[in-house]
Amino acid sequence: MSAPSDLSSKLDEASAAYEEFASRGLALDITRGKPAPEQLDLAADLLTAVNGDDFRSPGGVDTRNYGGLDGLIELREIFAPLLKVPADQLLAGGNASLTFMTQALTFALMHGTAVDDRPWGQGPHKLLCPVPGYDRHFTLAESLGFELLTIPMDDEGPIISEAQRLAEDPAVKGMWLVPMYSNPTGITVTEARARELAAMPTAAPDFTLLWDNAYAVHHLREDHPDNLDILSLCAEAGHPERAWVFASTSKITHAGAGVSFFAGGPATVDWMRANLGKVAIGPDKINQLRHVRFFSDSAGVEVHMRKHAEIVAPKFDAVLKALEDGLGAEELAQWTSPDGGYFITLTTMEGISDRVVKLAGEAGVKLTPAGATHPYGLDPNNNIIRIAPTMPTLDEVELAAQGLVACVRLASYEKLLAG
Repeated sequence: MSAPSDLSSKLDEASAAYEEFASRGLALDITRGKPAPEQLDLAADLLTAVNGDDFRSPGGVDTRNYGGLDGLIELREIFAPLLKVPADQLLAGGNASLTFMTQALTFALMHGTAVDDRPWGQGPHKLLCPVPGYDRHFTLAESLGFELLTIPMDDEGPIISEAQRLAEDPAVKGMWLVPMYSNPTGITVTEARARELAAMPTAAPDFTLLWDNAYAVHHLREDHPDNLDILSLCAEAGHPERAWVFASTSKITHAGAGVSFFAGGPATVDWMRANLGKVAIGPDKINQLRHVRFFSDSAGVEVHMRKHAEIVAPKFDAVLKALEDGLGAEELAQWTSPDGGYFITLTTMEGISDRVVKLAGEAGVKLTPAGATHPYGLDPNNNIIRIAPTMPTLDEVELAAQGLVACVRLASYEKLLAG
């Protein structure tokens, strides 16, 4: 450790750099993983893909009318190979996969599952939550009365020994997972770890992997991992109904007007369809037809996503460069360098992430609240910060990253000097 005089000098330098940045009067926001306007512009042709004279699907469905609970088959056939699920086990819905998640969990709480018809809500119900994780998963589950149990992760996914230990409790009904480019770490679950999760013994017969494949096609680099066929892995392990797969085009086309997907084992899809039929008559098939015409096929989705990467990758690179230039030499923090997805995770010294977020806000850089990456908003080490670089312009991202570095340096030297 540096001598107190050296630390005091470094603190003075960090404080001066922070004050200089704060004096610029900026208003920057890197809180949520929202597409930039330039990304939304890529899908502008959606708005004219269907008109009053041409509203039938390739199969002849009048998309203006009721029905078609499963969603358009042509849309499901486009996304089924991308998500590694059979088209007849894939349902297409409205704009938000979070709605499918809410419906599936609510149906399980009220009616049980395809594996066990005992309603989850009749007794204690808990979910495993790998951390750092996605705050909306945690908020949704908490709102439905689930107790949330944290699971640490390594570079391959959730720590299987800890998951298995907790799953010895029959009240543990499932586990959240973002398998591809996890929110917020960017970790991709390996096939070996997925096989372990598929085969893992659990006390609850209907233990479920809530497999949120939100970033299935959101690659930043040419070389990237492939999606896992989790349904086949579960079937091979003797648990064909274990995985519920969720996805959407929210960050592919228009975030507020995309399409969502639900997939599962054959019995699970029948279960979901039967429950949906009591609360819905069918999804927005006009919007689904827009997407069918816009993409044409699976290759069309991949071409489209390469255009996204051209916009997004430079922003990730700008953040990573700023972190390395400003923090790397003195090892004041660590960070992830993802190959896809929407986030970078910054790990500071223990006990200072809330201070960094506060300093950043006062300097004009809005960050996701400290603790948001953990259930109940409680990060026990107070050292995880989620960075979302997609929405601002590249110039704004560069400025925000500079400001973040200044905040981390100041908070770090404050802590070091305090001992």
